[in-house]
Amino acid sequence: MLKKERHDFIMRQINLHNRVLTSDLVQLLNVSEDTIRRDLQELVDQGRLFKVHGGALSKSYHSSFDDSTVYARDSKIIIAKKATRLIKDGMVVLTGGGTTILEFVKQLPESIQATFFTISPLVAVELAKYNNIEVILIGGLFSKNSQITYGGHVITQLSEIKADLCLMGTSAIHPEEGLTDTDWEINQLKKAMLAASKKSAVLCISEKLDISLRLKVCSIESISYLVTELDAADEALSRYVVKDLNIL
Repeated sequence: MLKKERHDFIMRQINLHNRVLTSDLVQLLNVSEDTIRRDLQELVDQGRLFKVHGGALSKSYHSSFDDSTVYARDSKIIIAKKATRLIKDGMVVLTGGGTTILEFVKQLPESIQATFFTISPLVAVELAKYNNIEVILIGGLFSKNSQITYGGHVITQLSEIKADLCLMGTSAIHPEEGLTDTDWEINQLKKAMLAASKKSAVLCISEKLDISLRLKVCSIESISYLVTELDAADEALSRYVVKDLNIL
């Protein structure tokens, strides 16, 4: 594989999952760790990503208030507008972080009255702009990579919440393998968020469909709503039609 092809592959993984691990890229591309490190450094020098210990991050993760850096923003706006239909006055809502959730918050009706719990300081700041929304930021260890709080203290707090709806993004979703991730801490956090909520909605661009990563969060059947930019009747979503899952 040519260097440009490797760079394009790396950037696609970054854009889809917001972060990549060097060890995963070594296996996926079947090249040496030194080659991947050089590739990542070249992409850093080009201003296309952030290099961190063990891998790299999307620039949008560190520039969440700069819409110009958000990958597939038009699709995420469509997803966000669909997801706002799920929010009713008086609801208790729990959210994760990420650019799709941030876009969702920006699309909320100005008059909405609700209580929002979130593990994302960036999401909390956006929610604070609404006069009738009570914002509760769940505190704990802060992940510089994912820009969210995590750890045992956060999971303990989540166990004391009973939200009407949990909204989260995802790195990957597959009709058989369900919701998956690559980070153990994030995996445990998402499980706790789902357990703390009566219903759940996964917001993801269609490029993340039919992808499976190493750690399972939950099955498709455990999700209440799947929200993508596609029409609900699109053929790409046909394998996700299961009992009790609403596709928006």
